[in-house]
Amino acid sequence: MRFMMLVIPKGYESAEPGKMPDAEHVAEMMKYNESLQKAGVLLALDGLHPPSAGVRVSFKNKKPTVTDGPFAEAKECLGGYWMIQVKSKEEAIAWASRAPMGDNEIIEVRQVQEFDDFPSDVQQAADGFKEMQAATKS
Repeated sequence: MRFMMLVIPKGYESAEPGKMPDAEHVAEMMKYNESLQKAGVLLALDGLHPPSAGVRVSFKNKKPTVTDGPFAEAKECLGGYWMIQVKSKEEAIAWASRAPMGDNEIIEVRQVQEFDDFPSDVQQAADGFKEMQAATKS
């Protein structure tokens, strides 16, 4: 089972463009990342620039509207993620619980929808998805 562990850092929703974590926190996080890697569960990981450096593309009547960050209505935002492959939701939660996070920071654990999870009509509608997904991994 694949799970995405989404990092929601306190205060990141209002961080200035270019805001970077301090070296001490990065060193702690690297130890954690290495433990995921050594356990053989780490598939991918990345940090994200703050919302002030991003945009949102929203849709109304199928027409896109682009809004530059920061976003006034944002109460929390993603700061990064890990993609892991483990045997159960409980194991994913255990890994998330070990992360070196600060007070009031959050890791949201979400299972990835696998192609085989979908009913046959949805699989038919997504014909070619498995090949497309495999091509992105090479």
